[in-house]
Amino acid sequence: MAVRAVRGAVQLERDEAGHMDEQVGALLTAILERNGLTAEDLISIWFTATPDLHSDFPAAAARKLGIVDVPLICAQELDIEGAMPRVVRVLAHIESDRPRADIAHVYLGAAAALRKDIAQ
Repeated sequence: MAVRAVRGAVQLERDEAGHMDEQVGALLTAILERNGLTAEDLISIWFTATPDLHSDFPAAAARKLGIVDVPLICAQELDIEGAMPRVVRVLAHIESDRPRADIAHVYLGAAAALRKDIAQ
């Protein structure tokens, strides 16, 4: 089984814990579904959030989905002038037999504009 990386992002409409849980949960669910994964296939997940998000840790949404025995970490995204606001990004390390070219990177809603080259 190979180790692969899956990217994803979602832009939040507002900085509220419940909304973050909902949107990050939807992102993680889409990543799992589009890649035919279960929580057992996850090795670790990095979350970053833009500096304007303060209401909760994005990793809390993963725990609420039942991803409880996977190492998770949250970090703050660089504060770049003109960058898209209220964005949570994900970098998940997975075990998969899929070729790298077949990994589905997931960018939901307006966040699809961040990586038009790999967003599916």
